[in-house]
Amino acid sequence: MLLTYHIHDISPYINWIYFFHAWGFQPRFAGISQIHGCDGCRASWLAAFAEEDRLQAAEAMQLYKEAHRMLDRLDSDFRARSLFRLCRAQADGDDLLLDGIRLPLLRQQTVRKEGEPYLCLSDFVRPLASGIPDTVGAFASSVDIVMEQIYANDPYKHLLVQTLADRLAEAATEKMHEYVRKEAWGYAPRENLPLADLLAEHFQGIRPAVGYPSLPDQSVNFLLDQLLDMKQIGITLTANGAMHPHASVCGLMFAHPAARYFSVGRIGEDQFQDYARRRGIPAEQLRKFLAANLNRFTI
Repeated sequence: MLLTYHIHDISPYINWIYFFHAWGFQPRFAGISQIHGCDGCRASWLAAFAEEDRLQAAEAMQLYKEAHRMLDRLDSDFRARSLFRLCRAQADGDDLLLDGIRLPLLRQQTVRKEGEPYLCLSDFVRPLASGIPDTVGAFASSVDIVMEQIYANDPYKHLLVQTLADRLAEAATEKMHEYVRKEAWGYAPRENLPLADLLAEHFQGIRPAVGYPSLPDQSVNFLLDQLLDMKQIGITLTANGAMHPHASVCGLMFAHPAARYFSVGRIGEDQFQDYARRRGIPAEQLRKFLAANLNRFTI
């Protein structure tokens, strides 16, 4: 299913912490996004900082103001789009079977606490041996490609648009996922979370994106493209599986109440070779996709 959003529909779903991080600000400065727009409220927020931090807080305040002005300009000309598919799913060991497409996954190699299980995303899906089908969602979101290209002759505005485009793609995903949970998939129809809890991911299920710690292999994008046909929303893949436009995100959605995020971490040669076999990709070709996860002895 394809969803198209106006910028003003998704801007409330922007996680400003990540926006400010892209500009080199610590998370505490993103607190300006929680402040009422009146001058008194802003002055009180600014006064709450230690004197040595007020200049940076004032810069964050100004950046936030200019970001909203830019969002207003973008709203008239550009859109963000999300695409999702709810797949019949079963787990076959460390692989997922999604509507007939086999998606091999990696299992966690390091746990935070003794006694914790070594997780794989397939653990959150009913096994093939159960004979009972399950559901897993696949998704992709992006912005109009031209959005990333405007203000090319103005470095500041160009960077502002680029960082906002990244956040808008994520915001579109957030709004899409809320719709999926409450209506399209409907496993949480009575969910009623304030935006702060929504952005803190206090909902049931998880939404790991490709390239993130539990789904680190960028070549998985090729398999998701087979499921989604991402060109419907303007996303194309490079030979290395990178998405274009840059302000794009894709991944999987799991509904299991116990599903949680984890980091696969470093993997050994034995798991790497097994994964290459399951992916059907020559090991030397696959190494470039998993360089950050390979132990130094496997490179």
